[in-house]
Amino acid sequence: EWCGPCKMIGPVVEELAGDYEGKAVIGKVDVDSNPEVSAKFGVRSIPTLLVFKNGEVVDKQVGAVPKGVLAGKLDAQLA
Repeated sequence: EWCGPCKMIGPVVEELAGDYEGKAVIGKVDVDSNPEVSAKFGVRSIPTLLVFKNGEVVDKQVGAVPKGVLAGKLDAQLA
């Protein structure tokens, strides 16, 4: 709610969810409402985007970046 960069990247995450429907599950977590999730994965700055494969974190992006950067990270794991 209060994080400017999170608000900027939110629509990009939603676009990616549509783009990768059927290929990847993409979602958002409010760290203020779910502090156990941020603690479990060591999230210290937001936005932090985690890429999971087979239940394990395989990539991480801290901060708002262009859609192409995030798509590249997803594509690398789907290849």
